[in-house]
Amino acid sequence: MTGPLGCAAADLASVAEIVRRSGTSFGRGMRVLPPDRRYAMFAIYAFCRLVDDVADEEAPFADKAPRLDAWRGRIAGLYRGIAADGLDRVLLSAIRRYSLRQADFDAVIDGMQMDAEAVIVAPPFAVFDLYCDRVASAVGRLSVRAFGDPSAAADEVAHHLGRALQITNVLRDLGEDAGRGRLYLPAEALDRAGVPHDPAAALGSPGLPEACRDLAGRAATHFRAARAAMRRCDRRAMRPARLMAAGYGAVLATLVADGWREPSRRVSVPRWRKLLVASRAVLPV
Repeated sequence: MTGPLGCAAADLASVAEIVRRSGTSFGRGMRVLPPDRRYAMFAIYAFCRLVDDVADEEAPFADKAPRLDAWRGRIAGLYRGIAADGLDRVLLSAIRRYSLRQADFDAVIDGMQMDAEAVIVAPPFAVFDLYCDRVASAVGRLSVRAFGDPSAAADEVAHHLGRALQITNVLRDLGEDAGRGRLYLPAEALDRAGVPHDPAAALGSPGLPEACRDLAGRAATHFRAARAAMRRCDRRAMRPARLMAAGYGAVLATLVADGWREPSRRVSVPRWRKLLVASRAVLPV
C-alpha cells in the first residue's frame, strides 16, 4: 500500500522520524500543506538536517569533506533515478512530482561546507550574502516548488525570505555562535560600528547594537521584498511562506525592541504574540 507521493508507508515514516527527532516545530508548521506537499517538505528538511549534522560535527574538515562529497553523489544519483533508502525514495518522488532542481540541493551542501571547512568569523558582506543564499534561500527555492508555485516570482520570494530568515537567526543567536567561536555579522557592519572581530570581544562591545541594527535593517528590507513578491504568487501556495515571514518578522521586531542589551541572551517571542502573528499570516497579503 502506498501513501502520499506514491511512497511506501515505511519510507514516509522514516522521513517523518528524522523531522521528529530534530525537536523543532517544523513538522507542526507544515500541517497547513496537503499530504503530498507536506512529505515533500519533510524530505527536504530531512536532507538539510542530515547534511547540517555533518557540518556541525566536532571533527576536522578532512573527515567531513568526503561525507559532504558523498551527499553530492547521492543527490546526483537521484537525478539518475538511483534511490538507496527511504529518504532517497521520498526525495526522488518529490523531485519528480515538483520539479525540484539539483542545483538547489547542491547549493545547500555548498553552504554547509562553508560552515564545515572553516570557523566563520566576521565574513566580508559578499561572503555572508553567499552563505545566506546557500543555507537559506536555496532551501527556499526547493520549498516554494513543494508549496505549489514554481514561478519566477516564487523564486524571488525564496531569495528575499531566505536571507531575511537567516539574518534573523544570526541576530538572535549571537551568544550561542560566540560560544562556538563564530561571529556571522559581516565585517563591514562591525567596522562601521567599531566592533572587534573577535567573537567574545564583540559581545561586550558598546558598538554591537549599532552593527546589529545595520543588519536588522537589511533583514527588514528583505522581508518587505518577499511580501511584495508573494502578492505575485499563488496565494494558497504561499501560505507556509507567509507563516514563516510572520513568525520570524516577530522575532526580528522583538530583537530590535530589546536592542541587543544582553547579546548573550537569546530573546524569545511571547506565545500570545506568536498566535497573533500566525492568525494574521493566513489572511491575504
